[in-house]
Amino acid sequence: MTDTRHIPSDELGTEERENVDEITAPRTLIVHEAVRKEGEEELSRPASSLMWSGLAAGLSMGFSMVGDGLIRAALPDEPWRPLLSSFGYSLGFLVVILGRQQLFTENTLTAVLPLLHQKSWVRIGDVARLWAIVFAANILGTLLFAWTVEGTEVFSPAAKEQFTELGRHAAEPAALTTFIKAIFAGWMIALLVWLLPLAGSAKPFVIVGLTYFVSLGQLAHIIAGSVEVAHAAFAGVVPWSEYLVGFILPTLLGNVVGGVGLVALLAHAQVKEEGT
Repeated sequence: MTDTRHIPSDELGTEERENVDEITAPRTLIVHEAVRKEGEEELSRPASSLMWSGLAAGLSMGFSMVGDGLIRAALPDEPWRPLLSSFGYSLGFLVVILGRQQLFTENTLTAVLPLLHQKSWVRIGDVARLWAIVFAANILGTLLFAWTVEGTEVFSPAAKEQFTELGRHAAEPAALTTFIKAIFAGWMIALLVWLLPLAGSAKPFVIVGLTYFVSLGQLAHIIAGSVEVAHAAFAGVVPWSEYLVGFILPTLLGNVVGGVGLVALLAHAQVKEEGT
């Protein structure tokens, strides 16, 4: 029979104390500080580094469209198809996050926590600089990827048809609906960033798990969606005005509200009295 008697903590040996530390979940403050420290490092990076990393991320996010579209093209058009094809959507996020590339929606959390910790006009300028560079580079990367895929024969006509359909579907909702969908997407991606310091070797599973449901829920992500809608625009299916006004603008605003308002502010509120 297992001995269930209480053992005072001061009677534990060094090795036993280390075992306790290993199995105890980190406090919220520790997770907050890990994410904030990463944000401090990103805010201090040179503009050229941010630009090239952001461009790489925009290009890499094209593989979310490719992964989703290729699986769709290989499956019959049945109601259950998105249950499988949504796994392909995770491909771009895996490349970007594990490759440490600059993704705009990640920075709605990592860059904002340092600002909440040290509120100043200088810090606001640092965040605005980071956001502007990364967003512009991300969008440029998505446009280059979409243009290349649409203008070449790299993928089969069946696959390109699915890419175009993904873009048409993403641009279809009204701006307000897209905005609300984008809030939830920004919320989930910022939560993903919050969970990664705890994930360890399980990071790929966390990334796939959360981004899978972004796709399955047909939520609006500014960078992944930009590839899809831009591809449809290059194919002549969606007007460029719809790409800019109907998709980019409401999705950008929604992702920021979801990432900053629902995650960064709440995450900071949990620990602001604990010594941050």
